[in-house]
Amino acid sequence: MTDEWRGWREAAQTALYGDEGFYRSPARSPEGPAGHFRTSVHASPLFAGAVARLLTGIARELDTGTVALVDVGAGRGELLTGVLEALDARPDGPDVTPYAVEVAARPPGLDPRIEWCAEPPAGVTGLLFANEWLDNVPVEVAEADADAEGAPRYVEVRTSDGAERPGAPVTGADAAWLERWWPLSTPGERAEIGRPRDAAWAGAVGSLTAGLAVAVDYAHGRGARPPFGTLTGFRGGREVRPVPDGSRDLTAHVALDACAAAVTEARADARTELTDQRAALRRLGVDGDRPPLSLATTDPAAYVTALAAAGEAAELTARGGLGDFGWLLHRVGLPEPG
Repeated sequence: MTDEWRGWREAAQTALYGDEGFYRSPARSPEGPAGHFRTSVHASPLFAGAVARLLTGIARELDTGTVALVDVGAGRGELLTGVLEALDARPDGPDVTPYAVEVAARPPGLDPRIEWCAEPPAGVTGLLFANEWLDNVPVEVAEADADAEGAPRYVEVRTSDGAERPGAPVTGADAAWLERWWPLSTPGERAEIGRPRDAAWAGAVGSLTAGLAVAVDYAHGRGARPPFGTLTGFRGGREVRPVPDGSRDLTAHVALDACAAAVTEARADARTELTDQRAALRRLGVDGDRPPLSLATTDPAAYVTALAAAGEAAELTARGGLGDFGWLLHRVGLPEPG
């Protein structure tokens, strides 16, 4: 990659999704994203089981035996593989047409039922699920300028080492987005301008004719934005400096409230909910409760299995950890609850 100064959105787009980028080049990351960071999908098969139950519920609401499952930002297809395994074990599960939306090439040995595509398929009915996708949609970074009474300026970054410098003043639609969703005033404050994420999520939800769209991600809200932003990097399972050289993941938390508004403004039929993973998974039967101690006496093997599952569920729903992830849900084209 060339050593030049660019805005963070352009630099991250090349570093993540260019021909030699982190997500596209096997030489950069032969083991895929799972080799660099751990998501809920990797933490426990209980997560895929919960998604399978969510999909089954949507199929019932749609009164159909065949539904689509669209996994946006599918990695190496781990979530889809887990959901299909969970549904295969259930005689009452719906027939599923699974789509993996991913810029990387299809991995070898993937279940042949999974269709690999670069964009969400249009006009499908079912469940669209995006687990830790929006945090990897590149955005511009802005910083309040000490020499201009706190006026925001774009931050430029050097590709080779992640060094930064002030760029041009933020204007136009980006300035309007900051004013509405993440206003800056004190010199040195930073923000990630989430407009591309709003558009990406509204577009993904727009691909659904009817069903449920869910985005799961690191998130923050209008009243509690982090004063210095959240941009960071991950490599080899550790958090590292965000350097846009293609050697690491680049991620920033998501203003899910802004993404929610983008959908409701685009689709009058969208019914929206914003919650956290702890509450969402508990509704789907993942609660982390320990099995009764009496089971250890009556069925020791079952007790050990249930205890292990409770530990995994506790990690998925833990405060200060995965349980704090935001869940943004949009029900579109579905009947009103009776």
